[in-house]
Amino acid sequence: MPDIHPCFNQLLGRRDKEAMLKQHARVIWFTGLSGSGKSTIACGLERELAQQGFFTQVLDGDNIRTGINNNLGFSEADRLENIRRISEVSKLFLDCGVICINSFVSPTKEIRRVAHDIIGRENLIEVYVKASLETCEKRDTKGLYRKARAGKIRDFTGIDSPFEAPENPDIILDTERYSVEECVRMCAEVVVPVVSWKVEGKR
Repeated sequence: MPDIHPCFNQLLGRRDKEAMLKQHARVIWFTGLSGSGKSTIACGLERELAQQGFFTQVLDGDNIRTGINNNLGFSEADRLENIRRISEVSKLFLDCGVICINSFVSPTKEIRRVAHDIIGRENLIEVYVKASLETCEKRDTKGLYRKARAGKIRDFTGIDSPFEAPENPDIILDTERYSVEECVRMCAEVVVPVVSWKVEGKR
């Protein structure tokens, strides 16, 4: 069909949509061991941002692993592909002017580098949710560590698969020292000034 042409150059751009939503889109990426508190803090941050009038979307294992990535396991290759797809989805939300809050173990430097490369480091706020393996095992609300120790789950991060802590995260939240409420507040103090609407060239 010769008269059909790509229309990407006719679509509204990210800046147009940010102006409509009166916010600057970013990806806030929570990384840490299972049980460290990532998803709890991510949901708390979403509520805090919503109360301040920001439009957000949370991505985590519940809505990614049961949908777009339900064909992936937990091998090294599958983990990499999992993060690649999540990063591409996050980039689409950025293009829509949406603040995307991601909660994923994303255990290695290589895996997180994939996210940085796809999303763009300038668009990503990396949050390390810090807790020791011992603490995470004690929390173990889903019983995942017990299953991993019993050999019922293979390639489980922290047990038989490594976790490499980020070297230069934008935010560190130590959930052994601080409550969920304190972590949400500390995170919001960094995020809100970045995503708050500012017209370019004006203060």
